[in-house]
Amino acid sequence: MSEASRKAAADFIAGETQFHLGFLPTEQAHPRTADLEKRFKDSTVSGVGCLQDVDRDVLVMARRVLNSRAFARFTAAAGETLRGKGRIVFSGCGATGRLAILLESMWRDACARYEKLAPYADCAASIMTGGDYALVRAVEFFEDYQQFGRRQTAELGVCDKDMFVAITEGGETSSVLGTLAEAADRNAKCFLLFNNPADILCAKLERSKKAVTDPRVTVLDLFCGPMALAGSTRMQATTSEQLIAGAMLETVACELCGLPRPDFADAFANVLEVLENSAPAIARFIDLEARCYASDCRITYYADRYLLDIFTDTAERTPTFMLTPFKKADDADAPEPWAMAKSPLYPTSQVWQNCFRRELRCIGWGPEDYRKMGGTEKMISCPPAIGKEEMLRFEVGNEPVPRRCDRPGDTAVLVGWNDEKCLAEAFGKQAVSFPRREKMIFSFDIPASPLFLMRHLAVKLFFNTLSTGTMVRLGRVSGNCMSFVAPTNKKLIDRAARLISDLGHVDYRTACELLFEAMESPGDASPVQIVLKKLASQKK
Repeated sequence: MSEASRKAAADFIAGETQFHLGFLPTEQAHPRTADLEKRFKDSTVSGVGCLQDVDRDVLVMARRVLNSRAFARFTAAAGETLRGKGRIVFSGCGATGRLAILLESMWRDACARYEKLAPYADCAASIMTGGDYALVRAVEFFEDYQQFGRRQTAELGVCDKDMFVAITEGGETSSVLGTLAEAADRNAKCFLLFNNPADILCAKLERSKKAVTDPRVTVLDLFCGPMALAGSTRMQATTSEQLIAGAMLETVACELCGLPRPDFADAFANVLEVLENSAPAIARFIDLEARCYASDCRITYYADRYLLDIFTDTAERTPTFMLTPFKKADDADAPEPWAMAKSPLYPTSQVWQNCFRRELRCIGWGPEDYRKMGGTEKMISCPPAIGKEEMLRFEVGNEPVPRRCDRPGDTAVLVGWNDEKCLAEAFGKQAVSFPRREKMIFSFDIPASPLFLMRHLAVKLFFNTLSTGTMVRLGRVSGNCMSFVAPTNKKLIDRAARLISDLGHVDYRTACELLFEAMESPGDASPVQIVLKKLASQKK
């Protein structure tokens, strides 16, 4: 083992204790999915049922929170903000950052369809750590810096007219807490949504305690237990946040339109029941994806209204399962991602306008900016290329994709609701060059609403189960742990070390040392898998 890797491990153990998060319930293994890997080996439908069972935990949380005083204050503040011509600003990182963008998009889409909402179209905004670029491709290590979050909040011009909603699955993401602190300093009405017990956060993490106990902040604790896949907060944690934040927006939209407020808990229970009854259909798509990837083929999803939902799931697969990220069209040497999301209706430049209904909101900071905010030497010497021009290099529109349809199993899949009539013809033109074509048309008994909240949740849950099940089938999950996780920030380094410790039966210090040594290895192999294979060979 090199001295550099040993020192890096020692520094992480001693100096980054605020990122040692194994005590958080959202980082722990769920007892009801302990046999997840075995269930999928027995049958894909059985594995789907195992994953769906944990989604029921979200319903228990929803019935508690939706009837709470905190949620009443949440919706009241939103109505007051709109009447005062302020904005409802959502902030998040990773999965919750993509959720923040989706919530803004859902609001703007509703405003475009309902005359009474039209004057309020610009009354929603979003901050994703790393800017809009991070929707498509992760921006490494940004989430570790509170100052980056503060800067993004300042650049958006958050003020005392605004309502600020910070969303962090674990309750500890530094960049998101930074956005919240800046918003509070600017006298916005501040709310914080998270998914771990507040008392545990306050006892263990100083940055979380500071935010949770801030008298300027109203807390909504959405704790609903561990994730179906240990640590994968893109699943139940983000589902709960989408449900509660979306219910707040939908409530306000219904009030402005003179529509009755839905019973969100009962509506969500209906979504869960419909999806549980659809387990065989979900299993069929899992088997399709698994066969496709196992034969070195690719899947391209085409969608319109639910394109952002699919972006979220496919982009989240990269750090969760260490898959190839989305590639830029002019990067001929980069490998094709296993799954990709595109629109069959518009070219790339129009896709983003159609999705966001606003201009792209990307970051163009220079060396001096990163120096002032305490960024790494690498950021200062070579600032990340995450601006608008770089984002437009990802061809997510109806441009042809010859490298994604030249293998016998390459597949195009249409994703939409049964009332999106314009999609079929456009998909037919796009998919003609693909050897295989499939349709994933949702015709569930889920009524339309101003924000289509329950439909968005149905698509999210369907794809979360699909992508997780596919990765279990392909051996990228051990038990109910994501054993191919990419250690791209401090939280994920800790998660990877804990996985090695648990699965490799070594102490945490040894796991850290072996992890940092593996991270020095060239190539794209999973550092966790490198270490686990090394430990297994030593025991033979």
